[in-house]
Amino acid sequence: MYLIDFQSACKYKIIYNFIIALSFFFWINVKPFPSILVKVGNVKKKVIMKKSLKEVNRTGLLLLAIFSIISCDKDESQDISGEVEPITVAELKVSDETDLILEDVINIGEEVYATDEIALTSKANYISDFLPDCVTITTVTTSISKEKTIDFGEGCELPNGNVLGGIIYLSYLKDMDLATKTLGLSLENFTFNGVAVEGGASIVRTRSNENGNPQSDAEADFSGDWPDGTTASFTANRTREWIEGYGSGFWGDNVFLISGKGTYTGKLGNVFMKETIVPLRRELSCRFIVSGILEISRNDATASLDFGDGTCDAKGILTHSDGESEEIFLRRFMR
Repeated sequence: MYLIDFQSACKYKIIYNFIIALSFFFWINVKPFPSILVKVGNVKKKVIMKKSLKEVNRTGLLLLAIFSIISCDKDESQDISGEVEPITVAELKVSDETDLILEDVINIGEEVYATDEIALTSKANYISDFLPDCVTITTVTTSISKEKTIDFGEGCELPNGNVLGGIIYLSYLKDMDLATKTLGLSLENFTFNGVAVEGGASIVRTRSNENGNPQSDAEADFSGDWPDGTTASFTANRTREWIEGYGSGFWGDNVFLISGKGTYTGKLGNVFMKETIVPLRRELSCRFIVSGILEISRNDATASLDFGDGTCDAKGILTHSDGESEEIFLRRFMR
């Protein structure tokens, strides 16, 4: 005995739905055949008056057929809506801008701390040229800690072209001989290229890692409001190794390798998970990541973004889960 699964395909759904609907229609529309009593001589007989099927409402049958087809179309549309939507370039551009905000805010905190660290540990008069004169740094020293206020005023342009406003608060233990130290970072009325940013970070700063380089392990949680109404929240748990330029005093030769994980939640509530597959190389003299691979996932959609071979440009290769690749251009606030 073979059973037909009427719901396994659209054509069977039409038949299935039509039979069910037709049965119901006849049940409510076709009355039992009436009968009358006929007297033949002295005998009364019951005669059935058969009702022609032509009396059935033909319009009703047509509506039943339409109902069956619509039902099938509805099921098909539901199947299509369940398809995985690919990650778009527009989404990646905003996500990449949140990475730039996070990178530069943490870099400023580390740069200010490094100025203290190098000056005190090397006993030299070290001055970094990364923060311009429009930035005011105020230090309050207690018996155990240092509290720094980094004030960008109404707007201050950094050497890399980014314009910041508001305040970054930075705090850490006073003892500069400690090999590892935790830096606390928070924001007040802070803007980054017109984006209003809130949040903070906890940074574990190691003076010398296994490679002999300074390293920061940051846990960050920020949110941003763009002038065009775009909103996003973004978190990170990432490691930042300072591989070149430490202690030179010139910001343009600073190079970092960045690895770790993070999330990005867009305006519509879509959550993207991001993980470094190949460490990202950030040369501070370049606005863009120059090399490395980042994997991005949203629900069942995945993609990888290859930042290139070390050239300073806005290009990247986006590879979707189906293997198709395309060259994209990131903006990082460059219009």
